Amino acid sequence: MDTQVLIAGAGPVGLTLAVDLGRRGIRCTLIEKNEAPLGYPKMERCNPRTMEIFRRLGLAQRIRDAGYPPDWPMDNYLVFSLAKPPLMKFPFPTVAEITARTAATNDGSLPAEPYQIISQYTLEPLLKSVAESIPNVTVRFGCEFESFTQDADDVRSVVKPVNGPTETITSDYLVGCDGGASEVRKQLGYRLEGETLKTLWQALFRCDDLWDRVPAPKGRHYHLVDDHWTMMIVQDSTRHFTIHSIVDDDSEMPGRFEAMIGTPVGYETLHINRWTQRLMLATGYGNRRVFIAGDACHLVIPTGGLGYNTGVGDAIDLSWKLTATLQGWGGPGLLHSYDVERRQVGGRNVVGSGRGNTGRKVWRDTWRPWIEDDTPEGHAALKHLLDVASVEAGKSASVIGCELGYRYDDSPVINYESPGEPPPHDVENYRPTTWPGARLPHVWLEPGVSVNDRIPDGYTLLRLGKQRADASGLRDAFARIGAPFGILDIDSEPARAVYGFDYLLVRPDLHVVWRGNHMPEHTEDLARRVTGHGLDASLERAAGLATTVT
Repeated sequence: MDTQVLIAGAGPVGLTLAVDLGRRGIRCTLIEKNEAPLGYPKMERCNPRTMEIFRRLGLAQRIRDAGYPPDWPMDNYLVFSLAKPPLMKFPFPTVAEITARTAATNDGSLPAEPYQIISQYTLEPLLKSVAESIPNVTVRFGCEFESFTQDADDVRSVVKPVNGPTETITSDYLVGCDGGASEVRKQLGYRLEGETLKTLWQALFRCDDLWDRVPAPKGRHYHLVDDHWTMMIVQDSTRHFTIHSIVDDDSEMPGRFEAMIGTPVGYETLHINRWTQRLMLATGYGNRRVFIAGDACHLVIPTGGLGYNTGVGDAIDLSWKLTATLQGWGGPGLLHSYDVERRQVGGRNVVGSGRGNTGRKVWRDTWRPWIEDDTPEGHAALKHLLDVASVEAGKSASVIGCELGYRYDDSPVINYESPGEPPPHDVENYRPTTWPGARLPHVWLEPGVSVNDRIPDGYTLLRLGKQRADASGLRDAFARIGAPFGILDIDSEPARAVYGFDYLLVRPDLHVVWRGNHMPEHTEDLARRVTGHGLDASLERAAGLATTVT
């Protein structure tokens, strides 16, 4: 084999996958058709779950140091321009404020890490440098994926370097992180299904003295009350600004920036591109030895930042399952579960993103041409828009349930033998739960030390009750499979109160796979199920799953 895993596409999702595979000891090659990372932001927010993942990778503080200042205001505003008083404020806490609140909260309701604003053109070079520092990761920019064939033994991918002849790379697995126009997805025969909405233009500007020239309060998002859906986003340097607007062609974008500013300033136009709002989900996420992740699987509207962050979830779910299979302890059901688990999350997040965008459309549609007039009609039109916006505008940011509360239902590698009914899926709200399939809620064990920090990589039994039952049977069951297994005894009343059970079994990505107040009776069955060895043989044949590679 040339490599164990070939990753096509070195955006943030492909880079995250390469970093995690590399740290797990997997040989992987990452190829990217562009000769360098993008110079403009298609994403700029790592949500709390993504930052928890980067904490596990040892990268959270490095990303924060490179990103948006922790004390810079995050408030959103509706404006006629930045030269005039804002029409409405939507307050949001800064990273510093959330960090302080998180440190003082231990009821499971908050994540171990708050969100972080970091522009894609800052994050990609950072992750690229990390990937390049891992000996078993090969990073090749200027190398385009063209096609693949696969059989029971391997995948053969044809790639074209920008300055060289066509090559064939042989790998155990191929993962397409190659975006919404994914060639890997197309060759798998999967379609993106959903709806196409508005087409907008995005422009990136640099203006070093903007905050010295306008009276507007510092914030994060500014929505211009106009008929172009114009919005300005402050990037991580606080000197770069993106404008999104519905215009006829790119020549109009500087004018929209000037309309937003409302006063003469010097600025530089760095990049302009067109993009289309889409809410779409792929009809499948993988077949045998070939998988897709990120925008290749799902397209959402940037409202709520669910696109990139859902892709990071894809990468982390797939990474440990590929590792398990390549190391020989992952059963045939493990990689099959990637489609089962992540596609349902993609579907829910597409819906959540659409909900936020609908809220924006509702208040935007109340705009009237006379809304700025100093007349009774103008005052009435403005009042109506602000009344509607006060209800609808906040929906685009109300997605904490998608971020932290996502759960894997009906997974073949999770044991659901738990009393009661599962909590409902909720886009807007997060309620900590250890229902099987859920992300393990964060709890502090001591100041600055999360339970997440104490859980090793592998399957871990958390013993939380006063009685510490013998776990040798479960340990032996995992040992017979060859899967990594550890035990973490937790003497914490807050943790026991949040988790609700004396025993929890979590897997490498910190999702709960079993819980109970007594040790499981059938330890062999449990270990085999959660490692993917419990898949029914007929289902295995129907799924066309690859055999374990040793």
